[in-house]
Amino acid sequence: MNVIELARVNASMVELVGGKAAALGELIGAGEAVPAGFCLTTEAHATGVIPEDELVAAYARLGGGPVAVRSSATAEDLPDASFAGQQDTFLGVSGAADLVDAVRACWASLRSERAIAYRKANGIDEDSVSMAVVVQRMVDPEVAGVLFTANPITGTRTQMVVDAAPGLGTAVVDGSADTDHYLLDGCEPTGAHGCLGPRHLTALYDAGQRLQEHFGAPQDVEWAFDRDGALWLLQSRPITTLFPLPPESDRPGPRVYFEFSHMEGMLRPFTPMGMSAFKGVIAGLAAVCGVRVDPIDGPRSVVSVGGRLYVDLTDLVRHRASRERLPEVLRIYGPRAAVAMERLSGDPRFAPLPGRPYRLSTVIRMTLRFAPLITAGIVRALVRPAPARERAFRVAEEARRLAAPPSGFAHGATAAERVRFATGLQRSFVTGGMMRSMSALYAGLLSVRLAARLLKGVTAEGEIETVLRGMPYNVTTEMDLTLWRLAASVGEHRDLLLDTPATELARRYREGELPGIGLEAFLAEYGMRGAAEADVGVPRWAEDPAPLFSAIANYLRLTDPGQAPDRRFARAAREAKQKIDELVRRARRRPVRARLARFFLLRARALSGLRELGKFAWLYPLAEMRRQLLLAGAELAGRGLLDRADDIMFLDLREAGAAAEGTDHRELVASRRAVYERESRRRSVPGLLLSDGTDLEALAPDTPPAEGTLVGLAAAPGTASGPARVILDPAGAHVEPGEILVAPTTDPGWTPLFLTAAGLVTETGSPMAHGPTVAREYGIPAVICVRDATREIHTGDRVTIDGAAGTVTLGP
Repeated sequence: MNVIELARVNASMVELVGGKAAALGELIGAGEAVPAGFCLTTEAHATGVIPEDELVAAYARLGGGPVAVRSSATAEDLPDASFAGQQDTFLGVSGAADLVDAVRACWASLRSERAIAYRKANGIDEDSVSMAVVVQRMVDPEVAGVLFTANPITGTRTQMVVDAAPGLGTAVVDGSADTDHYLLDGCEPTGAHGCLGPRHLTALYDAGQRLQEHFGAPQDVEWAFDRDGALWLLQSRPITTLFPLPPESDRPGPRVYFEFSHMEGMLRPFTPMGMSAFKGVIAGLAAVCGVRVDPIDGPRSVVSVGGRLYVDLTDLVRHRASRERLPEVLRIYGPRAAVAMERLSGDPRFAPLPGRPYRLSTVIRMTLRFAPLITAGIVRALVRPAPARERAFRVAEEARRLAAPPSGFAHGATAAERVRFATGLQRSFVTGGMMRSMSALYAGLLSVRLAARLLKGVTAEGEIETVLRGMPYNVTTEMDLTLWRLAASVGEHRDLLLDTPATELARRYREGELPGIGLEAFLAEYGMRGAAEADVGVPRWAEDPAPLFSAIANYLRLTDPGQAPDRRFARAAREAKQKIDELVRRARRRPVRARLARFFLLRARALSGLRELGKFAWLYPLAEMRRQLLLAGAELAGRGLLDRADDIMFLDLREAGAAAEGTDHRELVASRRAVYERESRRRSVPGLLLSDGTDLEALAPDTPPAEGTLVGLAAAPGTASGPARVILDPAGAHVEPGEILVAPTTDPGWTPLFLTAAGLVTETGSPMAHGPTVAREYGIPAVICVRDATREIHTGDRVTIDGAAGTVTLGP
């Protein structure tokens, strides 16, 4: 079939007519006013020859005259990719010859450079795309424009946005002219300004409501009012950029959610199994605290939105005392989060309510249970820090031992047994050693705060942070330095490691074709780690060591001995100790205060490095959990219940158990994998999100920075200048010595890149998160929470960062 009328088209015919035509057919079928037209189908495009006789005949049946000729690719106007502006449209085409030329140009636009780049960025297979062409009778518009049935900037689903201009809507779509802008919230439009009056706006709002209900998702709609005032719909496609809505809650709304995946260096989404495992940890923590929650789903205040972990803060926001402290608490997650929370406190929907946001009995029970234990542990650690550290490290070794499966699991365990064992691993760790390892760390963190208070008025900004540089006893720092020493000892294999792609080196290593360089010993100790390691669904270095080979090659490019990571670390440690002496000298006029400050500063250095140990210990059961789930997945794939072993990572723990009992989840896995891949491409995630989809930080007014300066949050003191290296994924990446690493986020899997970086800039994070902590310990400055840093800064740009002021300056 080469030609089909739009009135005969529906959503099931995308492969024949493309996304745009399918949506137009749906609009016609729903009774909307759409200009008459027809579609030249993908079957015609497949032949590569325009069927001119059929095309011209259809044009004649339409009545001839001016028409709009528009591309309608099979990957266009779909929920995952809008392709807005990627293929060509021609308006006012008249006559058979011009129509044929316009169709030919539409076909050619499928292979334009911009369309190919767009498909590549969205992971769309080139061979899977073909082109249909829509031909419609032209509307002579008095005014035209675009309607978004949800606010595309803030994400608010209860607000529509209209942009309009007199005449054709092309000026609105291509941004070539100023337009009139309207926000619609369902209230009766009042007054009139610009080119639209209340009657127009009401008609557009009502149409938006109908289309959103029909398609089941917010829509981007092109429209026109003709000279008689009739509304015509020219196109409707999903708004693909909106962040997903939080799940519906049975608690009184609206709700406000805080995203804390970034605390674990997770900007990309968790896999469904990773989310399930993480919620299991939270459930275990709740159980330890005496709070009854679902053992797998965890507390109902913790939800998954777009694969990211959010916590419901609504009860705290509506509590008179806690709401006053929230902006300051959130300030460590970025200035925009604090400003957004301050703005929310003025929203009447979140006015204070009587009562507490917690059960007093639970607080009393937790206090009686843990306060004496933690207090005694803190005191012991302050008095004798070395034994306290030893006890903490023994907990990590115990976690490794307890993660080992029963001896019969080696060959005889069933998928069901493996899933049950994996489910129990998280709870056993949380209820076991983790809580016992925290007192020493608490003592270190408390020491920092007490020292800062004792030295108030004596220290300048950033000086206490200098004391925390070159911190000993940090397992992540030790890991990175171990990898550096491995790189420094490769000897005759230097050229091989420098000149061979990391993926090829990883393949040779797995197949036993690589000369020994000591990587086996490194992986025996650290192979359970990797980027996004908090997600059990993500491969570990032991499975794919390519990132390690990239890091090794990165180290081998370092030629300045003074910049060797071990020397930089040692230098940072010396500077920290010198700073302690300097601060104590300044405080000597009050001898008791000076002696106490020295005591707490030394205790901070003796104990604060343990902050990475809890997570490090947790990675042992997490890695074993992953191994058991993959083995279960392999069995399920062999039984035809999954397509491949790692499909199990796109189920949650309950679903994996059901699969082990015979449930076929292949369609569910395929759907979730597609969503995961789409969300993995998302570059911006709301830090504070309302239940109606509003990104609160998008509402927060920016403080105008100096020209050429980006403002973030101070995370590690010091200044550095150099060329930027923008990296979105650490796998296969490298940072040349002296470059400033610019990334969306960081976790321990990124930290090998720090050893050659002169500084760090991230879009998310917290000063207490892993990346900034390691940056401080390496003595490199860091600025975090720089909104859109990976877009505003490009690789090779010269930048200067000030880790104490929280600024990034572009240019020399």
